[in-house]
Amino acid sequence: MGSELDAFISYLSDDLHKSDNTVQSYRRDLVRFENYLASVSVVTVSDVTEDNLKAYLGFLESEKFKAATISRNVASVHAYFRYLYTGNRIPNDISGVLKSPKVEKKLPEILTPAQVASLLEQPSGTDAKEVRDKAMLELLYATGIRVSELIGLKVGDVDIKTDLLVVKDRKIPFGVNARNALIGYFAGARDELLEAGDKNSDILFPSCLGEPMSRQGFWKLLKGYAHKAGIEQEITPHTLRHCFAAHLMAGGADIHSVSEMLGHSDISTTKLYSKLGHSDLREVYSSSHPRA
Repeated sequence: MGSELDAFISYLSDDLHKSDNTVQSYRRDLVRFENYLASVSVVTVSDVTEDNLKAYLGFLESEKFKAATISRNVASVHAYFRYLYTGNRIPNDISGVLKSPKVEKKLPEILTPAQVASLLEQPSGTDAKEVRDKAMLELLYATGIRVSELIGLKVGDVDIKTDLLVVKDRKIPFGVNARNALIGYFAGARDELLEAGDKNSDILFPSCLGEPMSRQGFWKLLKGYAHKAGIEQEITPHTLRHCFAAHLMAGGADIHSVSEMLGHSDISTTKLYSKLGHSDLREVYSSSHPRA
């Protein structure tokens, strides 16, 4: 089965352009699947039976894997069999007998407003990097945007005069702390960072090499500031996004307004969302956000 798996992995990478992390996750799951099949003397994928698949699910459970891990493995097998079936490599896709276990959704780790304030105070230096980091952290917490959206921002996406950030098809208000951090950043830090790269770049937050920052690069600096702030909780790239939403709602914001600012894909199902204008959002924001 090795050649079929190799072909599937190449398909994920070359045709679907999946990230390296995603591709490696599929590979690990499916190598585990192949090793199990070999242990029960199934050597070709066309010989796999529904009973084999059900037994594999039992094997994963017996190995004490968490429900989320089992669900991911099941999804990998489904994708693999779908690929084999659509490519006429197997006569039937029997993977439907594999049912994912119910996964309990864990609440994200939320920092207190005081912890967030301490975190945002850590980049306090006057060098270009810390001035940039201060602006990035303030804007991230002020708007709740995703890290991928933050590092992809262009200069024209920020309007300091109206205190609005444009991200894709939504406009998000931000408060005085973020505005002041941005003003300080535009005063010279950004130009200094661009000296090492393309001086004409329109990237809002370039790296120290004057290039677009990576998600991993931002995560590293975030964790560094969290450590300096004495925060012991696990910090992820989404931590400030979760805090933004939780703190707004704790301050009295309604869930529909928060959903609109976050840009959740399912907000079209709420009637109130379509009726909210940006003036309403600004009012909700200014009365609820800790750093408005």
